[in-house]
Amino acid sequence: MAKSVKGAGDAGEGEWLKVAELKAMAGAQDPYAKEVDNLTLRRFLRARGQDVGKASAMLLKSVAWRRDAVPGGGIPAERVQAELSNQMASMCGVDRAGRPVLLVLPAKHLSANRDMAGFKRYIIYLLDNICTRIPRGQEKFLCIVDLKGWGYANCDVRAYIAAIEIMQNYYPERLGKALMIHIPYLFMKAWKMVQPFIDANTREKFVFIDDKKLGETLRRELDESQVPEVYGGKLTPVPLS
Repeated sequence: MAKSVKGAGDAGEGEWLKVAELKAMAGAQDPYAKEVDNLTLRRFLRARGQDVGKASAMLLKSVAWRRDAVPGGGIPAERVQAELSNQMASMCGVDRAGRPVLLVLPAKHLSANRDMAGFKRYIIYLLDNICTRIPRGQEKFLCIVDLKGWGYANCDVRAYIAAIEIMQNYYPERLGKALMIHIPYLFMKAWKMVQPFIDANTREKFVFIDDKKLGETLRRELDESQVPEVYGGKLTPVPLS
């Protein structure tokens, strides 16, 4: 049975009062903010340390951004076919807490072929898809970032920054943990350029795993039936489509 994740359960009365205050404050400036559900409001509140004013500013920016970036409410698959054809991301079952697992293969991303507008649409499509798989009682997902084969041709700091900024600014408190595996030395140089753009709350969710501890780590996070076959488990990942 999946266990609960700390922070994913019911809020206390004080937090729900702040959620109501946040809805009123943001809704007074943008009527669309009144349509945001309470669990989403709570994530914005937690992302800003329970500061209603800061959470309101973040929420208003997100509502305006989504209205512009996703005018139809979602990105159609046909608009990201070029990115989907690379099969850089796959869905991989659930972790021991019942959170959906996303497998990402950055070595399949070629910086020379990247169109930034298309890449951003792909990240929105990816995040929307994994978030729709989060079951009731959970709010986050687990990500496995496999950097095997990553090299100069894949290095795209601007794209990495764009992806992280979309996730942390517009999908707050959705990432539970990102397991970084098969890490080449070169990638750490690129990571140093990306780090300043990651807020402290998001940065602590990136966990770099030594190759010698990979099997142990995956089996601590996932039941054997949910570990991808490529890592010695029994699950066949399903490419995002």
